[in-house]
Amino acid sequence: MKQTKERKWKTITAKGMALGAALILTGALLAGCGAKEEKTAVRIGGLKGPTTIGLLSLQEKAQNGEAKEDYTLSMMSAADEILPLMIKGELDIALLPANVASVLYNKTNGGISVIDINTLGVLYMVSGDTGIDEIADLKDKTIYLTGKGTTPDYVLHYILEENGFTQADYSLEYKSEATEVAAVLAENPDAIGLLPQPFVTAACAQNEALSIVLDMNEQWAAVQGENGSSLVTGVTVVRNEFLKENEKAVKNFLAEHEESTKNINEDVEHAAALAVEAGIIAKEPIAKKAIPNCNITYIDGEEMKQALSGYLNVLFEQDAASVGGALPADDFYYIP
Repeated sequence: MKQTKERKWKTITAKGMALGAALILTGALLAGCGAKEEKTAVRIGGLKGPTTIGLLSLQEKAQNGEAKEDYTLSMMSAADEILPLMIKGELDIALLPANVASVLYNKTNGGISVIDINTLGVLYMVSGDTGIDEIADLKDKTIYLTGKGTTPDYVLHYILEENGFTQADYSLEYKSEATEVAAVLAENPDAIGLLPQPFVTAACAQNEALSIVLDMNEQWAAVQGENGSSLVTGVTVVRNEFLKENEKAVKNFLAEHEESTKNINEDVEHAAALAVEAGIIAKEPIAKKAIPNCNITYIDGEEMKQALSGYLNVLFEQDAASVGGALPADDFYYIP
């Protein structure tokens, strides 16, 4: 009888141990599943302009809970609003004008890295003067553009100088905002204005006499040559502290940013609706025409470095302050 009881106890103990092991294994598997589904919170800052349009598809995806990470996008009107938030660590990723990214790098002593180019050139020469077909036709003309010492100003000076112009060969009239340049063109279609998208499309829509007479992307490429840099408008940067702690999340963002950009370029009608909803462009008809000319793109790695470093070098030669006083070192460019 005693032997039977001992055998029975051993059987119960063995069953109990097996059950306990199964429960532990199940718990571990459930915990593992939970960890896999856990998302990293990524705080993104973007400008209400072309540089952020390529991200709108991802924003929609995130709002539907379908993104790989927990993204939140804050839209702002000026880069000056984004910079202090990046410096204070209140944003993790930001979409900025290319030269502002360099300024931020210098302000933070190399505390940020550029991870992709999101927008190429958005500048166009607009006029009702049908006699303008090439840069040479701008000789002895007055050109209206936004503020002195801004990137459009540097780009224009560079292209004109590379085409043999001296400052005596043209006259520049500066306005504080693109809407003021558009107003001059509306009043006098024969005037010449340097405008960014989507103001180009809006100006041409309001006055049929106006059209794009020169694409500044083409003019930049012509003076740079085959292996030169690109005319870059916007880039995406990350705080290095965040990158170090969450590199997988940053790589997921890059993959989803690339996909988002593709979606925006392929479905312009939906992209236009998203741009209006985000407050980037006022009306859908304007958005539909403007977005294909905004050069929304996704470029990373070595190609990003070549395109951006050359562009920043041109700005540096025009005015060192435009890039924060010094060109960024190689660690500015994140190349996985």
